[in-house]
Amino acid sequence: MLRASRPYSWINTALPFLAVALLTGRVTAAVVLGTVYFLLPYNLLLYGVNDLFDYESDRRNPRKGGAIEGGLVPPAQARRMLLTIAATNVPLLLAMAWLAGPVAAGVLAFTVLAAVSYSAPPLRLKERPFLDSLNSSLHFVLPPVCGGLLAGAHLSALPWRFLLAFLLWGMASQALGAIQDVEYDRAAGIGSIAAWLGGRATAVAAFGVYLLAGVFTATGGGPALVAAVVVLPYAALALIATRQARTAWRGFLGLNLVAGCFLTLLLLQINGVFHERLGTPA
Repeated sequence: MLRASRPYSWINTALPFLAVALLTGRVTAAVVLGTVYFLLPYNLLLYGVNDLFDYESDRRNPRKGGAIEGGLVPPAQARRMLLTIAATNVPLLLAMAWLAGPVAAGVLAFTVLAAVSYSAPPLRLKERPFLDSLNSSLHFVLPPVCGGLLAGAHLSALPWRFLLAFLLWGMASQALGAIQDVEYDRAAGIGSIAAWLGGRATAVAAFGVYLLAGVFTATGGGPALVAAVVVLPYAALALIATRQARTAWRGFLGLNLVAGCFLTLLLLQINGVFHERLGTPA
């Protein structure tokens, strides 16, 4: 069960959640619960449901079966997986909704819906080209939105310019990851964006969307220009993916941790969170 939650990816949802919470509001009981939730339980929901409904295609895919890129959950383990997801998710979701109010509760509910609808029927958006990339990106953009709301911020106070750039980055990244699975997705009848466009065209599209994400970030001016530069290595990986999709994806996994930590620290530093919240000298 732990393997199904992709421990390698926990930081990709928990860190943006906490960063926006600190940036826009205050540390509340709901924020503490949310940090815990977006570490393990949310990722177990997101990836556990994916592994359940993708078992037939995943068992033919040699990159599946590990803690980083996906476990295998056979039908015999489905009941156990669903019970574990419910036990780890429902109590925290209910507590956060009760503490943070109706708006935050609605966004939390939408976050869960986005996570489930990617893999589970009847929607199963991972089989709908372009919607697969959009939905997958929401898996990472919605946690920081929740972070701001659980910290007491109004929707209008959230850093929407950067959240939009993050959405574009996520769409490009989903497409980049799908390129390596074109053969297996087509064999399983999964109509991903890469299976529909083809690997090379998807890589070129990802390259363009990465650059667009950088442009949106750079329009913030000042330190945002530094943050915008981070998309350039991702764009380079998209070009590599036109010929070596697997190599590009491995590079993406390593770059993700470094870039994510750098951007989070930059965001907190820009907004004085280290000084104001942690009491360090300016």
